[in-house]
Amino acid sequence: MTRLMVAAAALALGSALPAQGTPPATGRDVLARMRSVYAGEWYSTLTFRQTTTIRQRDGRDTVQTWYETLRHTPEHGTQLRIDVAPLTAGNASISTWDSTWVLRADTLAAARAGGNPFLALIEGVYRQPVGETIRQLAPLGFALDKLRSAEWNGHAVWIVGATDPADTTSAQFWVEDKHHMVVRIILAGGGRAPLDIHLSGLERCGAGWLATKVEMFQSGARRQLEEYHDWKCDVPVDAQLFNPSAGKTAKHWAR
Repeated sequence: MTRLMVAAAALALGSALPAQGTPPATGRDVLARMRSVYAGEWYSTLTFRQTTTIRQRDGRDTVQTWYETLRHTPEHGTQLRIDVAPLTAGNASISTWDSTWVLRADTLAAARAGGNPFLALIEGVYRQPVGETIRQLAPLGFALDKLRSAEWNGHAVWIVGATDPADTTSAQFWVEDKHHMVVRIILAGGGRAPLDIHLSGLERCGAGWLATKVEMFQSGARRQLEEYHDWKCDVPVDAQLFNPSAGKTAKHWAR
């Protein structure tokens, strides 16, 4: 019932934006500002190669190469495909904000509820109505009525989801005021220690920006490092890459 009420309020909210120069009063204002600044200009497709360093339970690091393909369309929203090298193995995942499909040997192996929590904040917020972004963020537990300003890595940021500077465990996202980009996300809940995600290395990509380094920390230890290479924005991508049943017929840009 609570989620239904949040969704209804979000859709009714629209995309009202405070007057230019007026500080945002809520997280809703921050999202509306992000949408407004890049409205109609933010890239709709993105491809890149990623070096992924994963810390294993025994303390050793495993390094993998991932090929990522992202797109946003009015019909399907934001979709992300991640292929793990080598591409010939056909091991990949396809995610939306609320669902994930797992491919093994180019064949659908599993489908499950629960999507990629990044998608609404790194792509959807710039391409879709603010009310839809709020609906997609609702399951992550961000308190949009809580907002404070601070400084992060030498830049002014707006922190949505917390008002106490000592609060590092509540669900929250940090938006850098200059580029209107998310630079930190804390995901909480699920009975686990919060996941503290840092996004840095901002680089121009099309008319927007891309954080080319992502670090994920849990209980003070870095669990995963992502470093992006060869990124390209607004390039053609095969729609079949996002069809879990396409198999080998999907044409991958990295092949």
